[in-house]
Amino acid sequence: MFKQHEFLRMTCLAAAMAASFPAWAQSAADGVATLDPVVITGVAPSAPLTFTTDPKIPRQPLPASDGTDYLKTIPGFSAIRNGGTNGDPVLRGMFGSRLNILTNGTSMPGACPARMDAPSSYISPENFDQLTVIKGPQTVLWGPGASAGTIRFDRDTPRFTEAGVRFDGSLIGGSFGRNDQTADLTVGNEKVYTRVTANHSHSQDYKDGDGNTVPSRWDKWNADVTLGFTPDADTLYELTAGTGDGEARYAGRGMDGSQFKRESFGLRFEKRNIGTVLDKLEAQLYYNYADHVMDNYTLRAPDPSSAMAMAMAGDVDRATWGGRVASTWTLSPDLSLVTGLDFQQSRHRSRSGTQAMSYRSQPWVKDADFSNTGVFGELTWRAAPDSRVIGGARVDWASAKDFRQTTSGMMMPMPNPTANERRNDTLPSGFLRYEKDLASLPATVYIGLGHVERFPDYWELFSPDNGPTGSANAFQGVKPEKTTQLDFGAQYKTETLDAWFSGYAGYVNDFILFSYTSGGMMGPSSQAANVDARIFGGELGASYAVTSNWKLGATLAYAWGQNRSDGRALPQIPPLEAKLSAAYDDGTWSAGALWRLVAPQKRYALNEGNVVGKDFGPSAGFGVFSINAGYVVNKQVKLSLGVDNLFDKTYSEHLNLAGNAGFGYPANTAVNEPGRSVWARVSVRY
Repeated sequence: MFKQHEFLRMTCLAAAMAASFPAWAQSAADGVATLDPVVITGVAPSAPLTFTTDPKIPRQPLPASDGTDYLKTIPGFSAIRNGGTNGDPVLRGMFGSRLNILTNGTSMPGACPARMDAPSSYISPENFDQLTVIKGPQTVLWGPGASAGTIRFDRDTPRFTEAGVRFDGSLIGGSFGRNDQTADLTVGNEKVYTRVTANHSHSQDYKDGDGNTVPSRWDKWNADVTLGFTPDADTLYELTAGTGDGEARYAGRGMDGSQFKRESFGLRFEKRNIGTVLDKLEAQLYYNYADHVMDNYTLRAPDPSSAMAMAMAGDVDRATWGGRVASTWTLSPDLSLVTGLDFQQSRHRSRSGTQAMSYRSQPWVKDADFSNTGVFGELTWRAAPDSRVIGGARVDWASAKDFRQTTSGMMMPMPNPTANERRNDTLPSGFLRYEKDLASLPATVYIGLGHVERFPDYWELFSPDNGPTGSANAFQGVKPEKTTQLDFGAQYKTETLDAWFSGYAGYVNDFILFSYTSGGMMGPSSQAANVDARIFGGELGASYAVTSNWKLGATLAYAWGQNRSDGRALPQIPPLEAKLSAAYDDGTWSAGALWRLVAPQKRYALNEGNVVGKDFGPSAGFGVFSINAGYVVNKQVKLSLGVDNLFDKTYSEHLNLAGNAGFGYPANTAVNEPGRSVWARVSVRY
């Protein structure tokens, strides 16, 4: 479909092959072992509540096709499943803008009213150098509303002491037509650099464990270029530009995504070691644009018996621009402060058409805009050599305007009672955390209390058919969400044992909840309203080095939620999940096994959920066993392969969009996950 991606695929393939030839010319005996695993099966915290990993390293299951896919490596994460790609991430049962997802410090919310293009769907993990997750409301540095956590995909700043070339690339092939190509090329010297990252990912429809085909194919690509100027070791000027596109079809939706167009531009400045008090200054401006097309005729045939019997299409776009200024101050040897300001503007439009009358011939109609300006400060006090106190506060001024002149009715459009209205809120947030290194054990314990007030997002204000009882619509009636949460845990680390635990307990005032009704002759209907909720749970993990080459690992994640207003379970909470792993690595050869065990979920709230998914009953437990192996050819080349779902298990996730009748799935039928999948990957780095 896309001529650009054909060129991109050829470019990635040629670059990877060219880079691999000199590496293959060396004998395997010259290989140098690295500290990086060949395949990741799980991630442990690098600091209290903070998880950091290199997303270029492949993970099992099959190397990730988008941001959500890779996040599932971190305990506590799950996803609302659509089928093959573009799931929506969920952390500890919390979804949507409760998770602040950033790429290189910028925000790119999707455009689809049903989040077909979730923010993570525009992220190719292997195009970034570092993934950082901060769980809970335990930072104020990276934007508003992050009550569940903050997710950052970042690229490092390349530094050169002399002129040189660096390359990192990979090729993936697997079951169901899976083939990916990535290339990351940097050329520079001590003053300037140019970096180009590109990827292409493709898959056909997969088959579940029973051999049934699940509509799930996708094809997507991304390309970004970075120009940097480093006049000295402490100064950076950086200009970035990027684009991408793709298509994906979904077993669980009435339409497919025939376009996921992205355009991104950014400008960044950073200065370090300025003085004895002012240590660092950073500033950033960005523009991100998403143009998303959904239709029922490009990747499928319209279903004559469905509510969309005609060939129909919708085009939605969202332009987001913003910036950030922050400074780091060393107030004393034991006291440091990061303070600054960030802002964001976002505009949403739509247009529609049919196969006969293209949406491209229709005018854009603006329905919403959003703005947010926040000021923040985060202080770290090293109270003693073995203890730290970290605290932060921010205030956000948020606003949204409703440009809709009409709302949809059964027979004809109805006047919108909130047309041209603007709503504004001032939202405070903050946290305080204490960390202590134990003298008697190689361990750290911590406890923190955080509070976040979150402005309703686009999907909560504009997607529901109705708002709370007594309000004109969701735009008028849905209140900001207020989360107060206690986070606590411990980390223990020796040469042979690495163990950790993180727990949380919170109360959410005005939790934004979606309810769905069949609607009878009027068709399905959704309502967004506020309830009070309680949440608690946690994650724990351990890895034990049996020998210098053998390691055993285990993780456990549990989340619980209760709708206090109605006295029932909170919907869309993932079930108890455990992962058991074993790995062998002698620096040249590696092998591993992963056993994922998921308990039945019997706590559910029928026909309640969020803008993407709802609970439609209990779900069964399952266990999936996967294996992988790897070979380090030399310090430039690694080979890895894996078999996911080795025993061809038929299973489905509890967080599931459910089937769509257009593909022959009865309503409220869960979409099954892939059956046995084989994959292989070659990676090249020099």
